[in-house]
Amino acid sequence: MARPTQKTTLYIGYDPMCAFCWAFRPTWASIQAELAQDKTRPIQIVSLLGGLAPDSDEPMPTEMQTKISGIWRYIEEKIPGTRFNHDYWQKQQARRSTYPSCRAVMAAKMLDTQLEDRMTLAVQQAYYLNALNPSNDDTLIDCAVSIGLNKTAFIEQYQSHACDLAFQEEMAQCRSLGINSFPSLVLSKDTLRFNIPIDYNHASKVLNDIRQVNAHLDA
Repeated sequence: MARPTQKTTLYIGYDPMCAFCWAFRPTWASIQAELAQDKTRPIQIVSLLGGLAPDSDEPMPTEMQTKISGIWRYIEEKIPGTRFNHDYWQKQQARRSTYPSCRAVMAAKMLDTQLEDRMTLAVQQAYYLNALNPSNDDTLIDCAVSIGLNKTAFIEQYQSHACDLAFQEEMAQCRSLGINSFPSLVLSKDTLRFNIPIDYNHASKVLNDIRQVNAHLDA
């Protein structure tokens, strides 16, 4: 009897406060929907929180604010349909701290495995559309409540050592896969790993690359 092979896995490394992850969301949704229909060579999809910036109470330097706001405008120009609320930079005291939002998504996932993407979207909308600061606990708590989570249960999970440990483990897995920027796609089977180039505007291009590599892995 032939030894069963490991299932092909497509990993996506991301951060809820990554502007390019926000821009990739519609294309990624199309990619996932298409892959779900592929019964010939099924692919398991695993999302990993990568963690862009550690905890910090320090205000973001003016130079970095200018750089990031410029990235937002660049994305709007190059990836049509992506929207940002530029009032954020006047309304909020920005901090270079994305770990809280990552833990918030992890806490939501630990409470209900089906809520990871909804929590991610809630954080992204709060940040990019509503000019709220997802480095702040109150914003993240409001996001959790908005998707139906119990406030007390969410806070307890969000502040738990188990939540932080799970987040740290996902970050470590990202690094072990060679994921150091976000979003990133890695197709893996057995001991083989292939980076899949990101195309923000053409899901078909990414799908073609995924399917070609997957066919190669099954050959």
